[in-house]
Amino acid sequence: MSAVLGVALGLGAFTFVYARGASYLSDDPAACANCHVMRPQFEAWQKSSHHAVAVCNDCHAPPGGVAKYYTKALNGYHHSLAFTTGDFHEPIRITSRNRAITEAQCRRCHAATVDAMGPHGGGAGVSCIRCHDSVGHRTAD
Repeated sequence: MSAVLGVALGLGAFTFVYARGASYLSDDPAACANCHVMRPQFEAWQKSSHHAVAVCNDCHAPPGGVAKYYTKALNGYHHSLAFTTGDFHEPIRITSRNRAITEAQCRRCHAATVDAMGPHGGGAGVSCIRCHDSVGHRTAD
């Protein structure tokens, strides 16, 4: 039993000290760049039109409460596993679950625009991020 406790404490210390785990509980965009693989997305966000009005969690997590922290925990687990084992696609790709969250966040923040667009804004198969995929992560200088 003490060995299990020791392993759990060791992993916890690693996560919250070495990997700066506590930073992921915040809304600070710099936390998303803790892993080198996310540096290009962070730098592109700094150049984007959304830089002044939205942080990573505004687009990539549900708003507030349990759903937000569940998503952050789930993503944190998958990211730490992928980056520790090196088993991920480069450049990094958004999952279908996170794509749906991001799409919902676009529509939530831009509801007036989506409503004004009629069928284009809410039609089946219409996606904000399909056509506007670089808005939050502008790559051009």
